[in-house]
Amino acid sequence: MAAGNSHPAIRRVAIFGGTHGNELSGVLLVKHWLKHGEEIARLGMEVRPFITNPKAVEKCVRYIDTDLNRVFDSQSLSNDCSGKEPYEIAQARKINSLFGPKGSKDAYDVILDLHNTTAHMGATLILENSRDNFTIQMCNYIQKSMAPVPCAVLLIEHPGVKYATTRSIAKHPIGIEVGSQPQGVIRADILQKMRNVVKLSLDFMQCFNEGRKFPPCTIEVYKVLEKIDYPRNDNGDVGAFIHPNLQDQDWKPLNPGDPMFITMDGKVICFEGENIVYPTFVNEAAYYEKNQAFAKTEKVTLTANSIHCYSI
Repeated sequence: MAAGNSHPAIRRVAIFGGTHGNELSGVLLVKHWLKHGEEIARLGMEVRPFITNPKAVEKCVRYIDTDLNRVFDSQSLSNDCSGKEPYEIAQARKINSLFGPKGSKDAYDVILDLHNTTAHMGATLILENSRDNFTIQMCNYIQKSMAPVPCAVLLIEHPGVKYATTRSIAKHPIGIEVGSQPQGVIRADILQKMRNVVKLSLDFMQCFNEGRKFPPCTIEVYKVLEKIDYPRNDNGDVGAFIHPNLQDQDWKPLNPGDPMFITMDGKVICFEGENIVYPTFVNEAAYYEKNQAFAKTEKVTLTANSIHCYSI
């Protein structure tokens, strides 16, 4: 049994690529590691690269029927529609059986889920739990190792929300989002940045397994407050677009009164909030269908207790 801040060793790690089939850095890296696993091999750990949505990867589209990164909820994972369900629902059940079951002691310890964004976000780590000492310590390790290259941490936790992301199967899920990169395109610099984040993640787990004690730490994260839609006309069509002053300004402060959108006839729509916020996923191509122009975040500080491995 674990005592105090001691945790069991990390034994099983999955690296997911192709959750969205047109986000090519993760697709190419996972395909490479399936043939050249020595790069991600770590002593005492099973590290398994896996293409999560092969049909979408084959067609180089985000998904076939529905977004795979939104269907790992209890209903989708338990219902059986006798083969008539959307492709991604069936795929989610397959992934859950291989790497879960979700919420069980048999679930994989860590899943690194690789994504690209068209937004100017750089390297970003995505947390779903603000109280998970292990993942907070991992983020701290990666940030310090990458410095002075920035690596933001996005916290998507909301009270009462159980996340249905592909990675949420794991005991310790981590999303790795790197941009900007167009859909269906590969950029060597973006791929290399993602590759480095994965390496550092695995290095952290190896150090932890080998008995290194990580002292208490604090990290600054961007917590999602709400998702902001584009202004729309009476037909529901987008009626204004991201203002040039906001474009490519992910993680930068958006002050009350700052330009936010601009219409075809040049009308500027400004931010009317009372406090400074920090936009991210600004003008993300994949989010037009989700009615999201950007996510509004606030800066918060997370604290993690010291951790060490009790089964070296």
